[in-house]
Amino acid sequence: MNTDTQILERLPARLKEARRAQALSLDAVAKLSGVSRSMVSQIERGESSPTIATLWNLTRALQVDFAGLLEDGIASDQIETLRDDQVPAIDNRGQGCRIRILSPPEEAGKHEVYDIIFSDSGTLDSAPHTRGAKEQLTVIEGTVQVQSGKATDQLRAGDTARYSADVSHSIRAVDGPARVFLVVQDA
Repeated sequence: MNTDTQILERLPARLKEARRAQALSLDAVAKLSGVSRSMVSQIERGESSPTIATLWNLTRALQVDFAGLLEDGIASDQIETLRDDQVPAIDNRGQGCRIRILSPPEEAGKHEVYDIIFSDSGTLDSAPHTRGAKEQLTVIEGTVQVQSGKATDQLRAGDTARYSADVSHSIRAVDGPARVFLVVQDA
């Protein structure tokens, strides 16, 4: 972040861009944020500096990152890279499996993405997630058995399964090591 003056110069345009990106009128933003239409307009024109509370309400209404509005550059012009050794992993869940967390932390519980590597007969047993939770699994290497509730299926490399995750479910390597790409929605 740069000087206060640079932040105040950048903020009005960023708020206006966020509003327009969502195709929202000034009235709609006012209703969603609880900030008056005239105040939203003044802030976007750079005629008024918002309080932290006002800015917080606007960013929540526009569904934008509070800190991101103030950073240099546009988020779409940046690439966040995690090298192989920087990807978080979970080794203590399941038996004989390593779970690499590919999704960002802020997506936890909403849209989670995992790379799971199973040793021979490795298993990941999961308790039911929240009501309506779903999983989508694609086998990258090997063969796995997927169980969701009472349903069971065997998948090979290239196969994809979609199943309910709001019941007990499991993934198990069959006939050797395996690797899967797993997407969990609404966990």
